[in-house]
Amino acid sequence: MREATTVEALGAAHAWRERLQRALLDDRFVLHFQPIVSLASGEVTCHEALIRLDDEPNGTLVWPGRFLPFAERSGLILEIDRVVLEKVLALLAARAVRGPDGSPTEVTVNLSALSVSDPSLPGRLERRLELHGVDPSLLILELTETAAISDMGAAGRFCARALELGCGVALDDFGAGYGSFTYLKQLPFSHLKIDGQFIRRLPLSRTDQLIVQALARVVRGMGRETVAEFVSDERTLELLRGYGVDYAQGFELGTPRPMLAFAR
Repeated sequence: MREATTVEALGAAHAWRERLQRALLDDRFVLHFQPIVSLASGEVTCHEALIRLDDEPNGTLVWPGRFLPFAERSGLILEIDRVVLEKVLALLAARAVRGPDGSPTEVTVNLSALSVSDPSLPGRLERRLELHGVDPSLLILELTETAAISDMGAAGRFCARALELGCGVALDDFGAGYGSFTYLKQLPFSHLKIDGQFIRRLPLSRTDQLIVQALARVVRGMGRETVAEFVSDERTLELLRGYGVDYAQGFELGTPRPMLAFAR
């Protein structure tokens, strides 16, 4: 039984590798954007770029949770990250990422551990920013704790270089792992995204309230900004405003959609 399961898993991995390779060749990756709202002004100041795979026969999109694990194990995630960055830079150059009032917004892009550890990425990013004529301050690069702790030295160098270029750096899913405060202390960053596990039940959990309050206070004291993820109700928004959290995203504020949908 175990041998059959292993063979089946290997077959699935091989099939996904071929599927992702075809998708890269045929430009089948598309981006949806979820708004990030300033809790001070109520305005959409940023969007998070979220990848989808458009190769289902019936036209439905494949969500990243299905294909990114295979992309990471196969190493294709490096190429996929480059595709996402290129698409985002092209949209920023065209001033196509806009808020409801029509004004351009910043865009955040998630990067894999392999990309964060790639010493050639900062130089490539600098060249692409110059080629597209994009203001670096409009781009925020996100890395998760997993990406950071896989090679803390490389992550630190990447964060420092990205900030030197004028980009933002967001530490994503903060609190999801066990070494969070270590990398909060060691890595340079501009934004910290509080993991949804502390936000989903915020009105009901005194523990979560204390943790979010403490994080907002610490990060503000460091001169950085906080973003709360997975906000799904008005009561949570009220609490976050009271705690001094700077930004929020979640279904209460907007679902991920193609950028053209925001213009309607």
